[in-house]
Parts: sequence; C-alpha cells; structure tokens
Amino acid sequence: MARWGRLGTRGNVTDRRGMGGTGMAIGGLGGVGLIVFLLISLLGGGSGLEDVLGQLATPAQPVEQPAEFEGVDDYELFTSRVLGSTDETWSAIFEGSGLTYQLPELILFRGSTSSACGGASSAVGPHYCPLDETIYLDETFFDELTSRFGAEGGDVAEAYVIAHEVGHHVQKRLGIMEQVQSLQQQASSQEEANDLSVRLELQADCFAGIWANSIRDEDVFLPGEINEALDAAAAVGDDRIQQAVTGQVSPERWTHGSSEQRVEWFTVGFDSGDPSACDTFS
Repeated sequence: MARWGRLGTRGNVTDRRGMGGTGMAIGGLGGVGLIVFLLISLLGGGSGLEDVLGQLATPAQPVEQPAEFEGVDDYELFTSRVLGSTDETWSAIFEGSGLTYQLPELILFRGSTSSACGGASSAVGPHYCPLDETIYLDETFFDELTSRFGAEGGDVAEAYVIAHEVGHHVQKRLGIMEQVQSLQQQASSQEEANDLSVRLELQADCFAGIWANSIRDEDVFLPGEINEALDAAAAVGDDRIQQAVTGQVSPERWTHGSSEQRVEWFTVGFDSGDPSACDTFS
C-alpha cells in the first residue's frame, strides 16, 4: 500500500455509489460484443464515447444513497487524494506555460449513473466525459481488470487509471482532443481514425507517467510499487485483450495501443517528467 497520506490536497470527488441514476440498455452486446465494447472504452473515454453512451443510456430515477456509503470512507479518501495530487501536478505545469488549469471532477459510482455524455456504466469501465469534464469511476472495474485480464491489481494500479483519465482532461483543456476528433472526421479509413485514437490514448498514458514522476520524491511509492502501474497499463493493451477474448490479434482494430506501447509511453512520462516528451503524434 502506497503512502497516500503524504498527499495533502484533495480533489473534487462526488460519491454516488449505490444511488443508481441511469439504467443501461445493453441489449445485443452480450459475449464478445460486450468485450468489443469494452475494448474501445477501457481506460479511454476517447472520441465518440459520449455518442455510444448516449445510445445505451435510458433514464431512471435516482435513489437515496445507502448508509454504507455515508461519510468519507477509505476508498473515497484514496481517490480524492490521488485526484488532488494530479490537480497539483497539472496546475503547476499549466501555470508554468502561462495557462490556468480547470480542475476536473471525479464521480464514484457502482453499476450505472447519469452523465452529460448520456450515462456511465460499469460495462464501459473508467472513462472521461469531455462534455462535463468529469471522470466516472466504478471501483468494481478493478475486479474485472485482475480476474479477466490478468492484472496484478493494487492501489498504485488504480491510481494510474485515475491519472490516465485525468490525462484526457488535460488533452481537453489543451485543445488536443478537439483537434484529434477533427482529424478523425477527415480520416480516409477507419484504420486511420483508430490510429489517431491510439495516439490519444498513449499520450494519456504518458501524462499519467508525468503525474507519477511528480510525486516520486515525496516518498509515496514503496520500492517496486510503480510496477503495479506498468502491469495495469500492459493488462489493458489491445493485443492482450484481443488475444484473451478472440484468440487472435488484429492491430488494425486497435484503439488504445498494445501492451508494449502503453507501458513504453507511461515510462516515457515517468522517466522524463516532461510533458513535451509525450508527443505521440509526431
């Protein structure tokens, strides 16, 4: 367990666990279909995700939060400290470039909840909605990550996931996400559009590495713990997921990058601490 108590700043976390708020109509996305949906969504929230979520979501009435989630529990405290440390990292980087960093929100939920992108579901996995600049995190996703895709798990792996989604927020604030979406609309083929999505995701991995670099001298990570983040990055590589689900690998269908690529770009950010090193589009 990393020493998260050394991180003093808390981010803007809203706890909706057990409250519902959106029902997800996933009819027809069973078996491999659901995994393909996961494949384009895991750790992503990339371009077009809001459209997919809008198609899947059906309104439902929110319910009162169960007593078990009242107050601030350990998991909520953990996520708020990780988010708060990313706030500090990116605020300083933006300020150094004469910019102002708009802090994102993170919403914890279980099962499903409402969002500006049409709805959030545990089937989608953690994701960033650019329409409300909010990260949606179902903590039960990590059970799937370890049991189905072979990740070792751990709190540092979960922190990496949050930092990756924050990376998408950084891309939104810098205008990178909008530029990529525009290029995708002009793409001559789906393979070309997918390549742009991969580059966007790998840059978010690199940005997650930037965050990890920013706190490594604060004695947060115990020896070897950063490997949890590397293992999580590898576990959600398109090649590993495709191999596990279909028994074959189809690079032309990748949207997030291979395990090797994801580990490589996280490492670039972690080793350099320099956002300019995260140019995955050159």
